[in-house]
Amino acid sequence: MKKALWGVMLVVGLAWGVSAQEENAVAPARTNTAASFSDNFSAPLTLAPSSDTGNFSLSNGTSTTSAFPSAAPAPAPDPAAPAPKYVFFGDRDDYRWQLGVGFDYLHFSSRAFDANMYGLNTTLTYYTNSWFALEGTALEVFGPTLFNTNDHAKMFGGAGGFRIGGRRARWEPFGHALVGGSHLQVQTAYGGRTAIMALAGLGVDFRVHARLSLRGEADWIYTGYFSQTQNNIQAVAGAVFHF
Repeated sequence: MKKALWGVMLVVGLAWGVSAQEENAVAPARTNTAASFSDNFSAPLTLAPSSDTGNFSLSNGTSTTSAFPSAAPAPAPDPAAPAPKYVFFGDRDDYRWQLGVGFDYLHFSSRAFDANMYGLNTTLTYYTNSWFALEGTALEVFGPTLFNTNDHAKMFGGAGGFRIGGRRARWEPFGHALVGGSHLQVQTAYGGRTAIMALAGLGVDFRVHARLSLRGEADWIYTGYFSQTQNNIQAVAGAVFHF
């Protein structure tokens, strides 16, 4: 009986040993498969924000996967609209024409008579750029009665030339020079009613509106009546219309 029991135990022991050898033979293959899988996911996963879009992304040190879809880039702002050409003051090229109308005072002095004459001065100016202009002027002035008669002294004149002036602020100083002719309507013993006329002077405009300025002006006027030359003074105060 004991021999039979020992025989059974021996068979069980041999079977267990064979089974253990078989498991050891298969284990390396299983170990390699697990190692291959762990190589791919051995690095820790981290959640990091993206500096470009502000979204978060998953990273394991070798590759990055965005956790959110990338936002579309913001559209570029529209280019700024050009500044309007019309301005109230400053260097402008919108109103090149100027029409000046003002009160004219002329002191006329000659060997025939002396008189303070008053009237109207009209000027038309066209600026070719911000500082140079072509100009024409006309004056009509009237004086007192002369030689104990009812004959009033009257002078009419017209001239053309150029103007140079600044147009960059409310105060617009200018200088001009013009040449033309004049007619003096008065009966004297010296005769001579038509003569050359030239004038040069300085002035300033004060811009009160885009289309309106106030003007003050002083000029030297040269004439050649009565076979002599006259150097007289003219002063003008008035308004200027821009168009």
